[in-house]
Amino acid sequence: MLGTRWGCMPLVAAAALVLAALGWLGMGWVWSGPLQQDAAFIVPDGSSLGSVADKLAQEHVISSATAFKLRARIFGMGSTIKAGEFKLPAHASMRAVLGIIASDEILRRFVTVPEGMPSVMVYDRLMANQSLTGTIEVPPEGSILPDTYEIEKGESRQAVLLRMQAAMQRALAEEWAKRSPDTVVRTPEEAVVLASIVEKETGKPAERPMVAGLYSNRIRTGMQLQADPTIIYPITKGKPLGRRIRQSEINAVNDYNTYAMFGLPKGPITNPGRLSIAAVLNPATTGALYMVADGSGGHAFAATLAEHNANVQKWFTIRKNRGDF
Repeated sequence: MLGTRWGCMPLVAAAALVLAALGWLGMGWVWSGPLQQDAAFIVPDGSSLGSVADKLAQEHVISSATAFKLRARIFGMGSTIKAGEFKLPAHASMRAVLGIIASDEILRRFVTVPEGMPSVMVYDRLMANQSLTGTIEVPPEGSILPDTYEIEKGESRQAVLLRMQAAMQRALAEEWAKRSPDTVVRTPEEAVVLASIVEKETGKPAERPMVAGLYSNRIRTGMQLQADPTIIYPITKGKPLGRRIRQSEINAVNDYNTYAMFGLPKGPITNPGRLSIAAVLNPATTGALYMVADGSGGHAFAATLAEHNANVQKWFTIRKNRGDF
């Protein structure tokens, strides 16, 4: 009997641990949160549970993003986070917070078009938004200004799309009026085309004028732009390729591939943001003609092919050291 009793002890201990863990999870789900007073909280359009949890923690609505994500997955099964602005009461528990941001208790609704989102993906986002009604066609590339737009429940998708396009026309007119005499583009339409390339070539806002200056130099000297995103656009209409570019695609002759043509492609390859448009119309003064990734998310620029080749070798070394090939 004694041996049997001692043999059961590990099972009892394990059960106690399980019960303790469940108790911690359950109590933490309903405990009062750290929010000191009622506050508005915005869930950006397209947010994931993880990004919302991080934002809640940053704004001191919850004490731990990790604990919120864990409990939400266990206790909040089936809850779908909504985009918009919500009112959160002081000391709201994690359960209450998830219930609110997954409800229709929205103060204001928004839809966001990030910089560089192509029109096919804008179409997908608008069609997926359940607060909107009606249907739309895929808008012309480059016709939409990336921004966050407030919408109303039941508003037509066409009305929202027209607002986005009107915002682009206003922004383009304002930036065109401030253009530098050094810009190489001759029309607002050309500005959008070149800005769309700049948008896709760098994720660093501070680099945009430099990238615009580089491409302006190539246009002035009659060099091909040789921008990789222009190879991808005819294949995916701006969506991620998901693999490396093939040599056959580099050689493909079409109205977009700037490795197989001189000058600008026939149209934009995405919806550029205002900063990229401004960069093209006011490019940096530079002698750069070449650029390659530098491993930091930015680029190394060069005025000569020899300098560029050295930068390329550095980039290959970085990629080799991190196991890319």
